[in-house]
Amino acid sequence: MTIAWVFGSSGLLGAALCRALRSNGTELFFPAERFVWGSEHELSTQIMAAVQAFASQVGTADRWEIYWAAGVGTMSSSADTFAPETRILSLVLRLLESEPRLMAVSGALAFASSAGAIYAGSSDDIITENIAPMPTTAYARAKLGQEDQIRSFASENNGIAALIARISTLYGPGQNAGKRQGLLSHIARSILRNQPIQIYVPYDTIRDYIAADDAAAAMVTALRTASEKSSVLTKIIASEQPVTIAEIVSIFKRVSRRAPRVVTSASKLSGLYSRRVQFRSIALPECKRSPIRSLPVGIAQLMMAERSAFAEGPGAEGK
Repeated sequence: MTIAWVFGSSGLLGAALCRALRSNGTELFFPAERFVWGSEHELSTQIMAAVQAFASQVGTADRWEIYWAAGVGTMSSSADTFAPETRILSLVLRLLESEPRLMAVSGALAFASSAGAIYAGSSDDIITENIAPMPTTAYARAKLGQEDQIRSFASENNGIAALIARISTLYGPGQNAGKRQGLLSHIARSILRNQPIQIYVPYDTIRDYIAADDAAAAMVTALRTASEKSSVLTKIIASEQPVTIAEIVSIFKRVSRRAPRVVTSASKLSGLYSRRVQFRSIALPECKRSPIRSLPVGIAQLMMAERSAFAEGPGAEGK
């Protein structure tokens, strides 16, 4: 039996990971208390207690997995925003390493990173795992540092497998409206409210969007395939279906049967991303590729979910 702990389980990717793990019979662990990410001291105390509880629960299993999908910063955040997050990840790894009940059984770690941020400065037409990272923001540099922590932990603890999942742009129902992220959710919500849609990049900008549930399924599969080799794997998880902003607006127009009211303008965030991003994974080719839904299907599902949330009233979106 496998027991999994998803850090960030209430977020877009974290919730999708929980759904993917439940669907294949994995037992999930949840801490007794909701983590207080705004207080590093209180959070440290909570995590120490949670690791002990996790180790107790793992005592009845033959394998554990931890998925790190937590994070409070965005592309525009300063370096100071990420320092506590990096220290908390370091604390988690030290606690795992010092817990004999966890080190006595098979374990694996998966860390979710942002492909768009990691390779933001790259000029390559198609980005694979062989392309060197080209960070342009504090966010990307922090993620690279956290990736290194995961690699070091796995290499120093023989038998622990690790996956560095560099994921393209995620979308899906329930995306946090409080963060300045999520173009597709922003468009869907604006259409439902008949509000203008602010877009800060040119219409010919190319992106790779992947539904959170598809990314989560691919992440679980990749971690377990890597675990068979007890290896540390860096893998790009993307739809590999590039699309322009103009095409996205057109899809929304067809799905919603109304013309979105688009307003384009410049932003300090506009230059942080490459204008043309295309991903292709070449890592672990024997890993069976999970089905990826087409963007029109995903946008239709997103619109349906956002319409239901809108009907429930204020506060229903982004839960």
